[in-house]
Amino acid sequence: MTPVYDVAVVGAGVVGSAIARELARHPRLRVALVEAQDDVGQGSSKANTAILHTGFDAVPGTLEARLVREGARLLAAYAAESGIPVEPVGALLVAWDEEQLAALPDLAAKAEANGHRTTRELGPAELYEREPHLGPGALGALHVPGESVICPWTTTLAYATQAVRHGVELHLDTRVEAVGRHDGVHVLETGAGTLRARWLVNAAGLHADTLDARLGHHDFTVIPRRGQLIVFDTFARALVRHILLPVPTALGKGVLVAPTVHGNVLLGPTAEDLDDKQATGTTADGLAALRAHGRRILPALLDEEVTAVYAGLRAATGQDDYRVRAHPGQAYVTVGGIRSTGLTASLAIAAHVTGLLTEAGLDPGPARELEPVRMPNLGEAFPRPYQRPELIAADPQYGTLVCHCERVSQGEIRDALTSTIPPRSLDGLRRRTRARAGRCQGFHCGAAVRQLFEQGRS
Repeated sequence: MTPVYDVAVVGAGVVGSAIARELARHPRLRVALVEAQDDVGQGSSKANTAILHTGFDAVPGTLEARLVREGARLLAAYAAESGIPVEPVGALLVAWDEEQLAALPDLAAKAEANGHRTTRELGPAELYEREPHLGPGALGALHVPGESVICPWTTTLAYATQAVRHGVELHLDTRVEAVGRHDGVHVLETGAGTLRARWLVNAAGLHADTLDARLGHHDFTVIPRRGQLIVFDTFARALVRHILLPVPTALGKGVLVAPTVHGNVLLGPTAEDLDDKQATGTTADGLAALRAHGRRILPALLDEEVTAVYAGLRAATGQDDYRVRAHPGQAYVTVGGIRSTGLTASLAIAAHVTGLLTEAGLDPGPARELEPVRMPNLGEAFPRPYQRPELIAADPQYGTLVCHCERVSQGEIRDALTSTIPPRSLDGLRRRTRARAGRCQGFHCGAAVRQLFEQGRS
């Protein structure tokens, strides 16, 4: 018989991993983190715009507004402790016509209702002084100083690493195919065998409604909303100083231009409601639409080299709030409808879910402080290993570059392959090191990276 866990968390995205980490603070609990794919953060968490939001434009009074506000503070502190790169670049909501300009005061009032009192309207002169490469015709903007960019890959991996180091059992390649409950125990039938747990947390992202329905609930339906994005080369970074946001619509925040902590510039995302929860491919029409938006927002950006294109799916529900609910009679909590703000809110969501479990009857026992983790720095605002002479002197492998586009050393690849949660694929290695993520996309370093990967896996 398989062991009976106290809690099983289904879904090892940024939210599920944060919940597992929070539960790991209670050493009495035996916790399983269950993921259908071969790595943590493989779903929506790996393909977002990597913004650490302030929550200035959330619907005031909603659970999302509160958790984003609390989560932004918690994640900023956690990132500083854990070495997750963050750049506080601020955001500008740019108005391109009179209707959008007229909407800025209401957005400022919404920000104030959400506790953000530093937003300020800018006229065209100050706007173009701040962003000289902005396209012509902008009428003004709302400045939101607190918005930042962050590394989403490192955040999810940090949560999961800390959880595993404190006793959480990670089950990768373990897709939940059926769920039942017998004698007070949830029985999860998976492709890798049977798992049993007294309490169940559904953080399955795009598939949260499916798992919810298997347990007899029909509170929400996840509509996969595809967001296609274009990644421009690091040479484009000097063109933009802030996150450039459009005035938001019912479909989302719209197409933005944003710097990344890795030194690139993002253009996107689109917002396409689909039926297929696997449709993460890009399309010619989608990329053409993005380029048209980019030409208006930052015309010079279209002259820069494109490093990559990708698409992610967001768990839209058609409702204005997260769908987080406890079902005490079933020893079950569902965490659904977590949209693009989930990265920012992740630590606050984790604390909220743990509180719901406790209120519903779980006795977590005493809490402890977790030993900090220190993640490899993937950001350009802080020294990388190849820039640290003392590190290279102690270990010359940090001075041996394998991926020259992204300046990734042999030492970093070795460290990733021997880490607490090592990559099971070359894409997983890229998310941990940036190897093969640069302008040549592995054309020059691919064979060497693959050889190191296969040697490390053997």
